[in-house]
Amino acid sequence: MTHKGTKIIKTPRLLLRPFTMEDAGAMFRNWEGDPEVTEFLRWQAAESIDTTYRVLGEWVDSYKDPAFYQWAIVPHDLGEPIGTISVVDRDDRVEMVHIGYCIGKKWWHSGCTSEAFSAIIPFLFEEVGVNRIEAQHDPENPHSGNVMKKCGLTFEGTLRQADYSNKGIVDACMYSLLASEYFARKQE
Repeated sequence: MTHKGTKIIKTPRLLLRPFTMEDAGAMFRNWEGDPEVTEFLRWQAAESIDTTYRVLGEWVDSYKDPAFYQWAIVPHDLGEPIGTISVVDRDDRVEMVHIGYCIGKKWWHSGCTSEAFSAIIPFLFEEVGVNRIEAQHDPENPHSGNVMKKCGLTFEGTLRQADYSNKGIVDACMYSLLASEYFARKQE
């Protein structure tokens, strides 16, 4: 893989871009301060904007690393972040990236998460050179799995008690897309 960092990506409705410290208010208001949004995630909702500033500071500092990928999901018509999509884990030995995403509940079922995920897939395969993109979700959160299916990932199975979230130890439904599958579909 040739890491490129968090590159700006545009879609018909969205701008995917690196976060800035100025995003703190929108981040806290739109998703990070909402326990309903973080129910199936590994991190708890922020209790104050101070936590948001701390997290943003870590992200902004991490943009110096070309292997760090953390995009703000910004609708063109709103001009502020409504969520995030990122590489939450990677294994350079097998050229794999694991994708995580989170979006404010006001934008659930709007197609924004699928649009954002679909937009980073070509970048990761064609520019970074990954071999495998994977993502997982709690079986009790099937809407997240629908995003993965819409983006062309294949369900591989459910790993029993293999993950954790704010709900405790949970099962993990695993999905993936391989570079060979991506490029074959692109030829069709």
